[in-house]
Amino acid sequence: MMDKDLYDRGMAVRRSVLGDAHVDRSLERATGFDADFQEFITKTAWGQIWTRPGLDIRTRSMLTIGMLAALGKDGELKLHIRATRNTGVTRDEVKEILMQAAVYAGVPAGNHAIALARAVYAEMDEEDARKG
Repeated sequence: MMDKDLYDRGMAVRRSVLGDAHVDRSLERATGFDADFQEFITKTAWGQIWTRPGLDIRTRSMLTIGMLAALGKDGELKLHIRATRNTGVTRDEVKEILMQAAVYAGVPAGNHAIALARAVYAEMDEEDARKG
């Protein structure tokens, strides 16, 4: 059974970080197989963790980028690098996070994360130029 308040708080922060378009696509693509997972991540990750008062959204974004880089979670890393548009984390800060990850998680992980970030930023720059 869904905790409506927790879900609503989670959905609000999920949308503020990832953007309405991404969240809408995720929800529209949900099927009977993964709808429970969408509810789970909205309540747990976004509703319980991202809304805690101990860290602000910007700090959580930076930590998430570092952990995803260290773990080699490419799809989520690209998503959260793109989300820096909404969290206020700068490109220079992402570069520093990935340098830190390279020291503690290994140079191959850092090298791969840098390449992914470079590609995401190129896509973002192209999108901005088209809008522009």
